[in-house]
Amino acid sequence: MTFEHVLAVVPVTDLHAAKTFYEKLFGRAPDNNPMPVLVEWQVVPGGWVQVFVDEERAGSGLVNFAVDDLAAHVAEADERGLAPGGIEGVNKGVELATLTDPDGNLIRLIGNFRVEY
Repeated sequence: MTFEHVLAVVPVTDLHAAKTFYEKLFGRAPDNNPMPVLVEWQVVPGGWVQVFVDEERAGSGLVNFAVDDLAAHVAEADERGLAPGGIEGVNKGVELATLTDPDGNLIRLIGNFRVEY
């Protein structure tokens, strides 16, 4: 069995508000709008973030993004009005910064991520 894509689904209550937030996060409009309750961005080859209206699960999501320069990404998110939290060290040199979308879903930016520790 071969998996071709990974799709992280972020449940939200208000697609318009969420779309505005994620457009700021990704710096661009969605790549797809396959149905009225779903927009999606391809963030890496084969890796997608789907923002989907699901009122029962809204606010319970967590998506992690490993980034090349955490401080630069935090500064850019701040400039775009997303109010990221401060950078905190967690373990083995890994650092995190957390953002919260309009429904309370957590978006974590990870610096110094490695495949092997």
